[in-house]
Amino acid sequence: MFKPGVWFVAIGLLLTGNVSADTPNLVYLKPGQSSPAADLQAVAWLAGHWQGTALGGDVEEVWSPPLGDSMMGAFKLTKQGKTQFYELETIVQEQGSLVFRLKHFGPQLVGWEAKEQSVAYPLVRVTDNRVYFSGLTLERHDDQRISVYVAHKKGGETSELVFNYHRVEFVRPDANLEVITPVK
Repeated sequence: MFKPGVWFVAIGLLLTGNVSADTPNLVYLKPGQSSPAADLQAVAWLAGHWQGTALGGDVEEVWSPPLGDSMMGAFKLTKQGKTQFYELETIVQEQGSLVFRLKHFGPQLVGWEAKEQSVAYPLVRVTDNRVYFSGLTLERHDDQRISVYVAHKKGGETSELVFNYHRVEFVRPDANLEVITPVK
């Protein structure tokens, strides 16, 4: 069974800013550094349904296209046919930049963070194929493959968790099995 305590430690360190060592795929805002100007076009390619393997199980993320000042996403980890946890995610335009936020939930939708808290990753920089948030990076390999890198602290060491995804098409559950083409 998945142990939320390990994640609480990592989340707490991210919230308090105590994780700050850059790793090969992760960067962090430095003290006093501001997020650069950006809008949702920088992450619009994330919209869609993504599946892969990570954390010893099957993972999926579903992201909506930009609408208004945000995008919304959902994450799920399943091991041996049992849901381990969920995340509700947003990328929001704030003060001329972007912030990636998430909140964890157990299989019964009981929140891990306090009701008024979420994990926030402010934007650090945008490149042609990567969007670097402080402690979380989104990488676009091509239209069908992405990777997400997230800081993970355990035993005093910070490492990267890597989630490699491939795009899957949405399929309606009716008799026609009509494929719904994502809006571009």
